[in-house]
Amino acid sequence: MEGRLEPIDLNTKEPLREAVCNAIRNAIASGRMRSGERLMEIQLAEDLGISRTPVREAIRKLEMEGFVVMIPRRGTYVADISLKDITEIYEIRLSLDMLAASLAAERIDAAELEEMDRQLLLTGEYSKKMDMPKVVACDSVFHDVLYRAARNERLVSIINNLRDQLTNIRGRSMSQPGRLQDMLKEHRALLDAIASRDPEAAANAARIHIENAEKTLMESLNKK
Repeated sequence: MEGRLEPIDLNTKEPLREAVCNAIRNAIASGRMRSGERLMEIQLAEDLGISRTPVREAIRKLEMEGFVVMIPRRGTYVADISLKDITEIYEIRLSLDMLAASLAAERIDAAELEEMDRQLLLTGEYSKKMDMPKVVACDSVFHDVLYRAARNERLVSIINNLRDQLTNIRGRSMSQPGRLQDMLKEHRALLDAIASRDPEAAANAARIHIENAEKTLMESLNKK
């Protein structure tokens, strides 16, 4: 665990507990902290350069979000994610992404449309090189812009929490044969529907994309 967390900027305007939550959450999402790894409050506090109290508060919040599990008399661990968890997350995301796409079709601006298109072009270039970290990064930005265009902060917060829980394994889906090409087509259909200001078509394109992403991910995990 040591050395994988940067010290917290004590001059930050966000509450200290939230800063700690973000630091630990990002470490889990990036794979620097792996499923099943034990989290020690003392070590976390030392790495972050803070006292144990905000670390303890952050861990309680992360437990409620599903990122960590606290086992009596054993300690706190990075949560494993099961096939059942993945199914539940995608069931929720399906409805939320359809709503976000529908709202974006009504509220997106020209700059956001241009940025989504730019990310699609970049994704295509990185896909040819099989540069998966950059493909995943472009995919994240594409969806970030879409969600922001929905103009509903609570919706974005809920979706991002669900996305974070899948970050460690999302690349497995994209690495499956043919998935990148299909993903690009799905993203293009989604963007075209949003650009056409067609909420129903946008919601349907989002549904197809999420359903295919879940199907491919589950197939890849079942091969393990």
